[in-house]
Amino acid sequence: MRKIVSITAFFFSVLSFSQGSLDYGGGMKFNLNPEGTKYMRFITWNQVWLRSTELNPGTVIGEESLSRFEDAGLRRLRVLAYAQITPRYMIVTHIGINNQTFINGGASGAAGTGGYGAGKKPGLFFHDAWNEYALVLPKDSKSFSLSVGGGLHYYMGLSRMTMSSTLNYMTVDAPIFNWPLIENSDQFARQIGIFAKGKYDKIEYRFSLNKPFSTNQVPVDVTNPDLARAVDNNNVSQWSKAGYVEYQFLDKESNFLPYKVGSYLGTKKMFNLGAGFYNAPKSTLTSVNGVKEEHGINLFAADAFLDMPIGAKEKKMAVTAYSVYYNYDFGPNYLRNLGIMNEGIPDPTFTGTTALAGAGNLQPMIGTGSIWYTQAGVLLPNKNEKPKLRIQPFTAYTYKNFEALKKASNQFDIGANFFLDGHHAKITTQYSTRPNYSAVDRIENSKGEFILQLQIYL
Repeated sequence: MRKIVSITAFFFSVLSFSQGSLDYGGGMKFNLNPEGTKYMRFITWNQVWLRSTELNPGTVIGEESLSRFEDAGLRRLRVLAYAQITPRYMIVTHIGINNQTFINGGASGAAGTGGYGAGKKPGLFFHDAWNEYALVLPKDSKSFSLSVGGGLHYYMGLSRMTMSSTLNYMTVDAPIFNWPLIENSDQFARQIGIFAKGKYDKIEYRFSLNKPFSTNQVPVDVTNPDLARAVDNNNVSQWSKAGYVEYQFLDKESNFLPYKVGSYLGTKKMFNLGAGFYNAPKSTLTSVNGVKEEHGINLFAADAFLDMPIGAKEKKMAVTAYSVYYNYDFGPNYLRNLGIMNEGIPDPTFTGTTALAGAGNLQPMIGTGSIWYTQAGVLLPNKNEKPKLRIQPFTAYTYKNFEALKKASNQFDIGANFFLDGHHAKITTQYSTRPNYSAVDRIENSKGEFILQLQIYL
């Protein structure tokens, strides 16, 4: 029975990492016994970006004032390894780099010209490192299961996309606000702690108790309480609690690893409804007339995921859709401006109206308030038994309504995946808009960014 459970778990883990490929099979798996129940598996992936970006007003890159810029960068270079010696024990290690460009993203202190010049030689770091033990092994597909683990982990609750796999997005990337603590009180969307995960029939659950990374930002002191703005300052951080529960109406997903699939490309029939939370007391700080006040972080989300074949079977079409609502409370007027691989800095000679978010491709990304995000795409028909190219056009919409801004924003993404071998070898194109706030109550216009991604994972 144990061997059956182990083999089944491995089979589902392979499915979750190989959507749409006819050739990938078990990947880079090294058996440690003849039955294959003791093994180690390696997964490696590269995501290379080519971009053309409309920059926010008042941007300098490399001492040159610019309004538009083209560049190339390394979005993700990763290696993940996991091993099982028995069905009850597992170890997971995940290392890599992110966001290296020609001018930033390099090693700490890299600057100027030379061997450690600007943008060069970024340091590898651990994204995941945890140990896991199965307390209750499932007897069949409808029975109860429970595993517990500890370490630097990705079981951060809140939403499906908060725990998403970066290997099989439908859009070119995550919208980023799905990781609301990113690089403040977490380490690249992870915290150190303990977690419990499992299933019962069509219900899947994940809960964790973690110690957030320390933050120490100093709030601006104001005299008007309405203008107080919370900043991340948890000092000796309190324990955070996170959880996510979903009901899987059709096919069941693997929970062998935490990474949620973005698009199955018609290899499964999925319809899931889920809800999650994150809570961390005394995490942010405001200051009014010299009096400082602590605030907790309370985050909630609800989402729906649909992925299934459509049309005549021989055409191999599929539809994918995902929608999520986030309700974020970080304290009064909390707001973070972020931009993926942002290379711009403020132009001191600029005399026009600058963007409220800052230079480069920064935008209001995360804050106290609400966000609604929806994406949908269709895998176009194909009649060949072994297609050389599959195409999946998609679109996405984002609505943000933050307390710190008096005007809500609307953003759009449109693009397509060109699958050479499922998600294992694909080219993705996407054009995205972002709001250019000139004041808290005024959106001057929208700025655009075109991204061409080259992805391979094995």
